[in-house]
Amino acid sequence: MDLMFTLYPYAKALHIMAVLSWMAGLFYLPRLYVYHVEQAEKIQEIIPIFLTMEDKLLRLIMRPAMIVTWVAGLFMVLTPGIVDWSYVWPWTKGASVIAMTVFHHWLLIRHKAFSRDQNTLSGRQYRLMNEVPTLLMVVIIVSVVFKF
Repeated sequence: MDLMFTLYPYAKALHIMAVLSWMAGLFYLPRLYVYHVEQAEKIQEIIPIFLTMEDKLLRLIMRPAMIVTWVAGLFMVLTPGIVDWSYVWPWTKGASVIAMTVFHHWLLIRHKAFSRDQNTLSGRQYRLMNEVPTLLMVVIIVSVVFKF
């Protein structure tokens, strides 16, 4: 237990850094999809460039950041005395993180559809979906800051 308390600030710092990286990807990838849809209609040669950028963002930045976010977050949650489960905030944060993970996987599915040239969504639809991580971020931050 003492080791967990000693490591807690390091886990928290790592968690914050990973969340920032993951969120950057969650904000940027839907925007890339907007450009992919809208520019691919005009310039076919640009499609492989978008696919490469999307793939690298998913594999090299977003996936590792999501994993580190989860591992560090679970470490903090499992540290005794840190979370009072009688409050609502840990449950709203947890549900939002799960929803964010589902959104991440939805983006991965959309990338696979682009790779197979089977995208069915418009730039406008991707613009709307770009708001999902923002809404989840608001719920998470309000939950953690106000601890209601």
